[in-house]
Amino acid sequence: MKPTVKYLVIGALAGMANGLFGSGGGLFLVPLLTSWTGMKQKHAFATSIAIIVPLSLVSFIVFLVRGGFDLSLSWPYLIGGAAGGVLSGVFFKNMSATLLRRLFGMLLLYGGIRAVLLL
Repeated sequence: MKPTVKYLVIGALAGMANGLFGSGGGLFLVPLLTSWTGMKQKHAFATSIAIIVPLSLVSFIVFLVRGGFDLSLSWPYLIGGAAGGVLSGVFFKNMSATLLRRLFGMLLLYGGIRAVLLL
């Protein structure tokens, strides 16, 4: 498969996850960036964040236009999310790729178990 096609597929999967779930494109981005493009783990995580920001903005606009949520209720989450982003950025710099991979795997496992059991 040509690199451009791989990038389009990766982007489409991330966009679909983001549109369907409000976020979650990293679920596809990180594994596919590392396996399909050979990107190093830390670069894949950083690239995932860089891609998720504009995708989330697009999803936000779509949900806002369609009246899907009350914007005033989101401020505490935005403030907490910004603080968490800054803190994780500080820790990310010195974190080993192995630990990062394990934490990401545990997060995926937790999300999967929760999704199955709470349906």
